[in-house]
Amino acid sequence: MDMQNRVGSKFGGGGVMNDGQSARDRKERLRQLAMETIDLAKDPYFMRNHLGTYECKLCLTLHTNEGSYMAHTQAKKHQTNLKRRAKEDEDKQKALNVLNQAKDSQYGRQIKQARVKIGRPGYSLTKSVDASGAKCLSFAINYPEIKEGIVPRYRFMSSYEQRVEVPDKNFIFLLFAAEPYETIAFKIPNKPMDKSEGRFVTSWVDGVFNLTLFYLVEKEG
Repeated sequence: MDMQNRVGSKFGGGGVMNDGQSARDRKERLRQLAMETIDLAKDPYFMRNHLGTYECKLCLTLHTNEGSYMAHTQAKKHQTNLKRRAKEDEDKQKALNVLNQAKDSQYGRQIKQARVKIGRPGYSLTKSVDASGAKCLSFAINYPEIKEGIVPRYRFMSSYEQRVEVPDKNFIFLLFAAEPYETIAFKIPNKPMDKSEGRFVTSWVDGVFNLTLFYLVEKEG
């Protein structure tokens, strides 16, 4: 980079960077550092998508080339997320160690017994469209042998959290869980949902957990 012939600099001097030039210079230095120290083949968060661009599965960012991704790995956002993930992994390992230590105790045997699964629950899924054109999904999950005092739970999971198939930002997963049944998941469109009254409802009646959701009507054009 020509530091001598900058606008406003003295002849023979190094010149003074403005904020934009300083940012570009720093980004280039980070990219060069990453290229010397990172092996993309061993990076678990580096992914090339079907469009030919690159993604960071940790930060959910898009990059036009490998150099851009490498510069991103040295930036604050990526480094912060790496520390957060490392802390989460550490906490999970500590919890696993506690469970392993309890295996030979009476409490440990009770935990193991409580986690015996009896298979997947029966279910039905109904798709419909109401008068306004809003698409609707209705789930009915059957739990006839659910443990006393247990209420089924559900949650939405990002496509990037699962390890079964290639992540796709156009879809998310809806999970249902209740002991002693196995957890089941449904792959549904990742579109804005209508959270107004009566448009996202759940119920738990006579061993059947129901969840009905509506998507917002997509505006044309």
